[in-house]
Amino acid sequence: MSRFLLIAASSGIGQATAELLRSAGHDVVTTARNSEKITPDAELDATDFDAVDRLIAEAGDVDGVACFAGSMLLKPAHLTSRAQYDDIVAASLTTAFATVRAAGRHLRGGGSVVLVSSAAAMAGLSNHDAIAAAKAGVIGLTLSAAASYAAQNLRINAVAPGLTQTPLTAGLTASEQSRKVSEAMHALGRLGEPEDVARAVVFLLDPANHWITGQVLGVDGGLGHVRPKVRV
Repeated sequence: MSRFLLIAASSGIGQATAELLRSAGHDVVTTARNSEKITPDAELDATDFDAVDRLIAEAGDVDGVACFAGSMLLKPAHLTSRAQYDDIVAASLTTAFATVRAAGRHLRGGGSVVLVSSAAAMAGLSNHDAIAAAKAGVIGLTLSAAASYAAQNLRINAVAPGLTQTPLTAGLTASEQSRKVSEAMHALGRLGEPEDVARAVVFLLDPANHWITGQVLGVDGGLGHVRPKVRV
């Protein structure tokens, strides 16, 4: 049995990951900004470097940490306010950096960190300017931190989901037409489920996969790199 810490576990993918890990018999510690969606083991503002540092320091012997924090904004750059930009970067990139920073300080015996990027960081999708910038930063962080902490056997990897059906993305598929358009953008012709991404997170957290680091695993139905034939 392993012990894992899930930051921002109230997200759809975070909840699915917690369920998979617990069903496999692992010990799971969860955090959330508040208790509106889940009852976390600890409330945490994951953008607060000191708070994340204290959390991981006090979590004890953990085998891995995953951070699921993020937000959504679909606007071109010229319609994005500074406040909106700051919120997106804080939610998606600052939280990831705070997690890596704390893990690097306290997981001296090694382990695994899994971050969440997005297929939008690897494919040019209109009106994703701010979120693509922040999630591309997560990819850069993953690669650099994997090199920085390899000597202490701390593995840093990320998943890059396509459009996954969670409460955060519900507005993107509210109509039948918008849903069909979104499905057609994915080579496999369907949207993702939280469990699709959670299984990849569990794989990267697993101590058995200790020779995998610096990887960004696209769990995206092909959205990030594959351009399918037009479905008619």
